[in-house]
Amino acid sequence: MPAMMERLARLFAYIGGLVLVSLIIMTCMSIVGRSINSLLHNNFFQSQMSELTNTLLASGIGAINGDFELVEAGIAFVIFAFLPICQLHAAHASVDVFVSYLPQRVNQIMAALIEIVFAAVLILIAVKLFDGMQSKRISGQVTFSLQFPIWWAYAFSLTGASVAALVSVYMSGIRLIEVAIGKCLLLSKSDINH
Repeated sequence: MPAMMERLARLFAYIGGLVLVSLIIMTCMSIVGRSINSLLHNNFFQSQMSELTNTLLASGIGAINGDFELVEAGIAFVIFAFLPICQLHAAHASVDVFVSYLPQRVNQIMAALIEIVFAAVLILIAVKLFDGMQSKRISGQVTFSLQFPIWWAYAFSLTGASVAALVSVYMSGIRLIEVAIGKCLLLSKSDINH
């Protein structure tokens, strides 16, 4: 089971990474296209190289249509795609000011409680994403520029949130078993720092 969860979490992290890199490249291309378009509309280029300028402008040089819609939907997916690996490796940001001075047993109990809270929150997020997806699908809402259905973005985010919830429930179980047997089965970030 641990190997399967690791593979699933890594798969989503890789997919999220690919989507993030694609969004970065698209955003850079859009910015460069917008800058070149502005430059080609400059009086100098219009007067000195009007034929070349008009040809380039006619070819469609400019910002990528709907780039902000793709970034908005893509980043939402990316966030949820990275959550499973963060959850599996206890890599969320944390403040350990006084926890390091507590006995290991108390730290185990706190880790289990935190995992349970994370699992509950991620399940709630997945349920609400599903509700939102259904609402957007039924209403038929589409984005302004690209006219793609908004529920698609919800569906992509829901896949990541569902995997994050699954991994979180798994981690809750592991942490509860650790509390029950009094032994550490998986290293947490706090265990690595000690």
